[in-house]
Amino acid sequence: MAVVITRQDLSADALRQAAARSRDANAARRMLALALVLEGQSRTDAAATCGMDRQTLRDWVHRYNAEGLAGLVNRRAPGPTARLL
Repeated sequence: MAVVITRQDLSADALRQAAARSRDANAARRMLALALVLEGQSRTDAAATCGMDRQTLRDWVHRYNAEGLAGLVNRRAPGPTARLL
Protein backbone atom coordinates (compact mmCIF):
# COMPACT_ATOMS: atom_id res chain seq x y z
CA MET A 1 0.00 0.00 0.00
CA ALA A 2 1.43 3.34 -1.04
CA VAL A 3 1.79 6.17 1.43
CA VAL A 4 0.15 9.39 0.31
CA ILE A 5 0.91 12.91 1.45
CA THR A 6 -2.49 14.11 2.61
CA ARG A 7 -1.41 17.54 3.81
CA GLN A 8 -1.99 19.99 0.97
CA ASP A 9 -1.04 23.30 2.61
CA LEU A 10 2.40 23.37 0.92
CA SER A 11 3.20 22.58 -2.69
CA ALA A 12 6.43 20.97 -3.89
CA ASP A 13 7.84 24.42 -4.69
CA ALA A 14 6.90 25.72 -1.23
CA LEU A 15 8.62 22.72 0.36
CA ARG A 16 11.76 23.45 -1.67
CA GLN A 17 11.69 27.09 -0.53
CA ALA A 18 11.25 26.01 3.09
CA ALA A 19 14.20 23.63 2.69
CA ALA A 20 16.34 26.48 1.34
CA ARG A 21 15.45 28.66 4.36
CA SER A 22 15.97 25.88 6.91
CA ARG A 23 19.09 25.85 9.06
CA ASP A 24 18.56 22.17 9.88
CA ALA A 25 20.18 20.13 7.10
CA ASN A 26 18.34 16.93 8.04
CA ALA A 27 14.94 18.62 7.99
CA ALA A 28 15.80 20.26 4.66
CA ARG A 29 16.71 16.86 3.19
CA ARG A 30 13.36 15.48 4.37
CA MET A 31 11.50 18.44 2.83
CA LEU A 32 13.24 17.85 -0.49
CA ALA A 33 12.29 14.16 -0.41
CA LEU A 34 8.65 15.08 0.22
CA ALA A 35 8.78 17.58 -2.64
CA LEU A 36 9.95 14.81 -4.97
CA VAL A 37 7.05 12.60 -3.86
CA LEU A 38 4.59 15.43 -4.42
CA GLU A 39 5.97 15.85 -7.95
CA GLY A 40 5.13 12.24 -8.71
CA GLN A 41 8.40 10.39 -8.21
CA SER A 42 8.20 6.98 -6.60
CA ARG A 43 8.95 6.70 -2.92
CA THR A 44 11.94 4.48 -3.69
CA ASP A 45 13.49 7.02 -6.08
CA ALA A 46 12.80 9.98 -3.80
CA ALA A 47 14.32 8.18 -0.83
CA ALA A 48 17.42 7.13 -2.77
CA THR A 49 17.90 10.65 -4.13
CA CYS A 50 17.84 12.12 -0.62
CA GLY A 51 20.00 9.44 0.99
CA MET A 52 17.45 7.54 3.02
CA ASP A 53 15.61 4.25 2.98
CA ARG A 54 12.11 3.89 1.55
CA GLN A 55 10.74 2.90 4.95
CA THR A 56 12.36 5.95 6.57
CA LEU A 57 10.72 8.22 4.01
CA ARG A 58 7.40 6.55 4.79
CA ASP A 59 7.85 7.38 8.47
CA TRP A 60 8.62 11.03 7.64
CA VAL A 61 5.53 11.23 5.42
CA HIS A 62 3.41 10.08 8.36
CA ARG A 63 4.99 12.69 10.65
CA TYR A 64 4.54 15.42 8.02
CA ASN A 65 0.88 14.47 7.54
CA ALA A 66 0.30 14.64 11.29
CA GLU A 67 2.39 17.67 12.26
CA GLY A 68 3.38 19.62 9.14
CA LEU A 69 6.88 21.05 8.80
CA ALA A 70 7.41 20.89 12.56
CA GLY A 71 7.21 17.09 12.31
CA LEU A 72 10.30 16.98 10.08
CA VAL A 73 12.66 18.34 12.73
CA ASN A 74 14.56 15.96 15.01
CA ARG A 75 13.05 15.69 18.45
CA ARG A 76 15.06 15.77 21.65
CA ALA A 77 15.49 12.41 23.27
CA PRO A 78 13.57 11.99 26.51
CA GLY A 79 15.44 11.68 29.74
CA PRO A 80 17.84 13.72 31.79
CA THR A 81 20.29 16.06 30.13
CA ALA A 82 23.81 14.80 29.64
CA ARG A 83 26.26 15.63 32.41
CA LEU A 84 29.30 15.44 30.19
CA LEU A 85 29.43 17.66 27.13
